Amino acid sequence: MTVVRWRIRIYGKVQGVFFRKYAWRTAQALGLKGFVKNEIDGSVLAEVEGAPAEVEKFFQWAHRGSPAARVEHVEVEKNLPPQGDLSFEIRE
Repeated sequence: MTVVRWRIRIYGKVQGVFFRKYAWRTAQALGLKGFVKNEIDGSVLAEVEGAPAEVEKFFQWAHRGSPAARVEHVEVEKNLPPQGDLSFEIRE
């Protein structure tokens, strides 16, 4: 199976709205590995690894985010080397 890893940065009202929790749930449902964390600039950073179609689904979800989020802009960096993460975690 092909495995890809993408770095996704989400801007807008994405902190303090349970964005990371919903990202974790979404990643779990899609069978993805990696992490999500808040950044000092107010954005949220996620690195997701898994099957290409599932990573793309997470990327599309990131444009909506949690119910209380207001996503303004999403950036993606593709073709990162897979890290072999064992799970998807929420980081501080």
